[in-house]
Amino acid sequence: MGQLFHDNKPIFLQIKEKIEDQIVNNQLKEHDQIPSTTQMVQFYKVNHITVSKGINLLVEENIIYKKRGVGMFVAEGAREKLMQNRKELFADNFVLPMIQEAKKLGLTDTDIANIIKKVKECDLNES
Repeated sequence: MGQLFHDNKPIFLQIKEKIEDQIVNNQLKEHDQIPSTTQMVQFYKVNHITVSKGINLLVEENIIYKKRGVGMFVAEGAREKLMQNRKELFADNFVLPMIQEAKKLGLTDTDIANIIKKVKECDLNES
């Protein structure tokens, strides 16, 4: 279990995010059935309540829906909703702190763009 989860976030949120990642990456598409709670409990080796908490958050956010007696499925428009949420979080969690730090360092927009370009090229070369 150590490699599946990290300590800086509750496990139920990490399970939720793993399902979200599968939707964003098109591994799970609209109306695809997601693994059952029991399957996830066995796979992740965590408590049933932990998995249920993550699943219930996705249901509340209309990312997945339940068919009684059948299972849980990816909701229509789930990927678009997740992508929009992640874009907003990206700006708040990554871009804003980067801009604030760049300002402290006296970096210009051109400097920032060049740094991003350089990092992106390195990442592409490593892939």
